[in-house]
Amino acid sequence: MTLLAPIVAEADTFKTIRRDIHAHPELCYTEHRTAKVVADKLIEMGIEVHKNIGVTGVVGVIKGLKPGAGIALRADMDALPLQEHNKFDHVSQYAGKMHACGHDGHTATLLCAAGYLAKNRDFCGTVYLVFQPAEEGGAGAQAMIDDGLFERFSIDEIYGYHNWPGYPEGVVAIVDGAMMASASEFEIKVVGKGAHAAMPHLGADPLLVACQLVQGLQSIVTRNINPLDSVVLSVTKIHCGDATNIIADSCMIEGTVRCFSEEVLQAVEQRMEKISQDLCSAFSCESQFMFERSYPATINHAPQAQHVREVATQLLGEDKVINFTPTMGSEDFSFFLQEKPGCYFALGNGEGDHRDLGHGLGPCMLHNPSYDFNDALIPIGASLWVKLVESRLGGSGIVRE
Repeated sequence: MTLLAPIVAEADTFKTIRRDIHAHPELCYTEHRTAKVVADKLIEMGIEVHKNIGVTGVVGVIKGLKPGAGIALRADMDALPLQEHNKFDHVSQYAGKMHACGHDGHTATLLCAAGYLAKNRDFCGTVYLVFQPAEEGGAGAQAMIDDGLFERFSIDEIYGYHNWPGYPEGVVAIVDGAMMASASEFEIKVVGKGAHAAMPHLGADPLLVACQLVQGLQSIVTRNINPLDSVVLSVTKIHCGDATNIIADSCMIEGTVRCFSEEVLQAVEQRMEKISQDLCSAFSCESQFMFERSYPATINHAPQAQHVREVATQLLGEDKVINFTPTMGSEDFSFFLQEKPGCYFALGNGEGDHRDLGHGLGPCMLHNPSYDFNDALIPIGASLWVKLVESRLGGSGIVRE
């Protein structure tokens, strides 16, 4: 591993910024302080800055010495509604809010790369630094697109990374094609007929139907979908009634569906609605079915994924580049990849040994109240961003169609 010396020398500066952001987490579309930290640092570096894109998003623009194509590098900025368990100095100062996914580290890494690129512009084209809000359920990527991201900036390709606990520190994990699943939510309201619990024959019990329905929905995965197609259908909430002696007149079922294929998702949705209607009807109830598609699947473009693999191998060594095992989690970087060629990859965050004394119980997993980003990744990720830019915007890089 041979990292860029100027980036290594500046790593502590960006570690300090990362820990400051960690101590002041902000939820989706409220990242005002974080966006100001980002914008102020970019301006200090002499970088052109555009604010309030997609509500609180920030875009920095670094123009090379020669004209050429445009490459975008993305970092997300928002935190999670979670109470932190850590006890170190940079613990969250805001009750119920925490950077438990490492977006603070992604932001600091991209700022570190920006500092180097601002001083070393010997490339052809333009680098766009996309600091995105609201990844955690707010579809901030789509908000930036809707606010004209790709109309206002000449972006030809876009790249992003996520730290990944469990993979060894600094290992780059990439996959061609589907990397993360789509995320959809459903609500099924079973409408029955309320009655006294001692006289159930006078009503139509929606809870009984809901229990049957939970099992019936699982038959979709096991009996209607090709076993080679990955699908997760999870009922995660059931709410019915408020008293022990009353059969309620309705019951609400909620949950999520995850898969990689649009065709499979369509089949699952249609089958869910059919089973809900028919099963409710068989028990003299009615079904009110709602299915909302939140995030599409994150599907990498093969040429761009291969290029990240090559750059990472040259920078870090062949033993530090592995194949990513696709996950049923979701990521709104998928919206960017539907619009532009690009690649999303993982950077190993280690097993948690990097955390200072005073943290809570592990493991160091994403969305865990004892999680903390591994600051050793900042110079690794920043060096990788720089090398990717130099490679893609060099003499034999991107060719605009």
